[in-house]
Amino acid sequence: MTQSENAADNAESGGHSVREVSTAEKVATFRKLHERREAFVIVNPWDLGSAKILEGLGFEALATTSGGFAWSIATADGAVDRDTKLEHCRQLAAGTRLPLSADLGIGFGQSANDVFETVRLAAATGLAGGSIEDASVLDGVPIPLELAVERITAAVEAARASDHGFVLTARCEHYVQGSRNLAATIRRLQAYGEAGADVLFAPGMVDIDEIRSVCEAVDQPVNVLTGFRGMEISFEDLHIAGVKRISVGTQLARIAYGAFLNAATELKAGGKIVEHDIDVRSADIVRFFR
Repeated sequence: MTQSENAADNAESGGHSVREVSTAEKVATFRKLHERREAFVIVNPWDLGSAKILEGLGFEALATTSGGFAWSIATADGAVDRDTKLEHCRQLAAGTRLPLSADLGIGFGQSANDVFETVRLAAATGLAGGSIEDASVLDGVPIPLELAVERITAAVEAARASDHGFVLTARCEHYVQGSRNLAATIRRLQAYGEAGADVLFAPGMVDIDEIRSVCEAVDQPVNVLTGFRGMEISFEDLHIAGVKRISVGTQLARIAYGAFLNAATELKAGGKIVEHDIDVRSADIVRFFR
């Protein structure tokens, strides 16, 4: 469903419930977004309320944020167990008509069997897709390439076994972990593509020439993370470079929690909240939940 169709459907409903969208339809929509000429933005809610707001604003697809969700349940990124993460995915997938992709970390285990089971269970929650990383956010140690490829192969097998489909994203964590080795990153992404991954992603890249090199070196759609300090490339330039999907990761959650932290700190220190910090009214928020 396009952004304009979604908006029209919402308008025609007059705020009442509208036709449910099946998981298979969401998967098909998600695939088509990756196939169209222009890049699309996939945004990252951390709970059902933020998901509904993003849907109401007209975004076309959603992705979970592991960090944002972890903060919402008072823990650290990477410390959420699989059952808790999958229940979060199930709630968000059921609460929105948009395709939802999940950050599945390293797959909640090192082995290929662990990854297979994680993707199998994730696909059953109503997700349209999900991503598997090749290094843990907790220690940053890269998984050896041979094992990393075995893990993606297992993830692809589980994704293709799903009755309604599942768009698998394979992530190379070299850049986000500080190892800015373009050649090694491309080798890994190519290997993951050859193993059957639908989308490729190397978060942390900020140089347009390097991003263009990645897009030219692989056959699969490429996701790029933006919205963080040091990433100053426009969406138009990313599109021209060959990027198909643009995500923002934890950035919206960071902004929300940052505003909350600053206002609460100010309240504790000065006994008030400056008026310009509360210019969003309750009605501006709840209108997205009808």
